[in-house]
Amino acid sequence: MNIDGRAIAKDILKETRESSSRSAVVRALVVSPSPATESYLSIKEARAEDAGMHLDIVRVSETASTEEVVAAVQRTGCDALLVQLPLPKHLDSEEVLNAIPVAKDADVLSKQAYELFKSGAADALLPPVVAAVKEILARAHVSVAGTRAVVIGQGRLVGEPVAHWLRMQGADVSVITLESGNLSLLKDADIIVSGAGSPGLITPELISEGVVLIDAGTSEQGGAIVGDAHPECAQKAALFTPVPGGVGPIAVACLFRNAGVLLERALQAS
Repeated sequence: MNIDGRAIAKDILKETRESSSRSAVVRALVVSPSPATESYLSIKEARAEDAGMHLDIVRVSETASTEEVVAAVQRTGCDALLVQLPLPKHLDSEEVLNAIPVAKDADVLSKQAYELFKSGAADALLPPVVAAVKEILARAHVSVAGTRAVVIGQGRLVGEPVAHWLRMQGADVSVITLESGNLSLLKDADIIVSGAGSPGLITPELISEGVVLIDAGTSEQGGAIVGDAHPECAQKAALFTPVPGGVGPIAVACLFRNAGVLLERALQAS
């Protein structure tokens, strides 16, 4: 079964729009964006509108210091705040991300928000890719407890948080990277989540029949956006997320759903 990420995202954005008390202002802070980042921002702008929100894109000078970017992060006037990654190398990314107030951290990028997620606190937001994985599995009626899962990559946006969440759900999780680990582990996996960003890394002969294969890796090849899994893997997988059109749209929708949750919490507290 191929997952239609765009259809799922449409449902989430509609639910978010209908459940909001008012239109949220979501600020996206951008420093020296690449053409790919600009394209991604355009997509976020459109999805924010679908969620009944306004995306306020704030462009910070590429020569700005870490202190200046932190000051921009801490400006008031928004309901949720996104810092568009990657940041230029001369900036201290950790300091910038940790400046995001937890009450506005829809992306769960600050240490405080991420530690809340890791603690399993009832009021913790899920990082958007984790929320997307959860949404996909729930809609496909896939139970995680007791399964053997392999996560490829241990990055902050995909691999690390997804592996942690799968363990919290009761899966036996192995994490491998391009530098360490053995792809032969994929053969025994019930669930595979990949965020390596390596085109065609996963081929049909590496996986078993009936596996749940969630491809959260994206990269460019020949001018096209491609995933970590070769498209022919869909013929063996019981569940497969294509790239593009799989995890990506759902993660963006979950980001704005998080923003909606933060807005409602702020309104209740006021």
